[in-house]
Amino acid sequence: MELREKAYAKLNISLDVGAKRDDGYHEMNMVMQTVSLCDELTVAQTDDGRISARSNLRFIPSDDRNLAVKAAKVFQAAAGSEGQGLLLTLKKRIPVGAGMAGGSSDAAAVLRALNRMHGGRFSRTELEALAGQVGSDVAFCVAGGTALAKGRGEILEALPPLPACAIAICKPEFSISTPELFRKLDSAPLRHHPDTAGILEALARGELRAVCRRMYNVFEDVGDRRMRTVCQIKSRMLDFGALGSIMTGTGSAVFGIFSDRGAAQAAARSLEKDYKFACVAEPVGRLPE
Repeated sequence: MELREKAYAKLNISLDVGAKRDDGYHEMNMVMQTVSLCDELTVAQTDDGRISARSNLRFIPSDDRNLAVKAAKVFQAAAGSEGQGLLLTLKKRIPVGAGMAGGSSDAAAVLRALNRMHGGRFSRTELEALAGQVGSDVAFCVAGGTALAKGRGEILEALPPLPACAIAICKPEFSISTPELFRKLDSAPLRHHPDTAGILEALARGELRAVCRRMYNVFEDVGDRRMRTVCQIKSRMLDFGALGSIMTGTGSAVFGIFSDRGAAQAAARSLEKDYKFACVAEPVGRLPE
């Protein structure tokens, strides 16, 4: 048996970081959005009893270091199907090290595909709980859409959808270490926080411009020389007519939201000449169970 599933990227419409918890994680408060840029996953049953992954990118691990493999093992343990061999084939399109949850999205796609393979063994809520055992962003990636994420990112509240728009995404050559940014954040107090409540109100009213005016990522305030490049990309997005532009996650990808798709495409074409990756995507709503 073989199943295919899309693994959609996520963007942070806002990202706020609170106090450090007893478990070493920080309290997070984020508005997350699924977008149409995606990896493609194929799950095939095998007879060797092993779970392994392969990808079009040679440096992607094929063992337990890959969240997709970890997700398959978590699912099998919960479903009582350990020992069933699986080959997970990933066609990667989401940039690696971009803050777009590529690995988490792959893991979520594995959970959705295996749940279909097992005849809907788990409900959406149960699948999200399994996802929490795999990684912080995986639960959001299971359901997707527009959501408020708290805790480590696993406490989710579905929100009204982001109004129709075009989203230009650009990733520079470098990636940014998530643990490194959190260490820098801990060493200096935050000067600003996003207006999360204002974003929620704007989403409830369906006001795209009001959402974009309030987009903010606290990691952009961290003293890191690479943020100069982030600011340069943001400025170019705004020059092309973006309603708002911020870095997603801990970076290094930057996105701009446009009301006009042609302007978003023009921004992506221009940025692609100078940076590693640029594309245009659209918001994606909640994914089917």
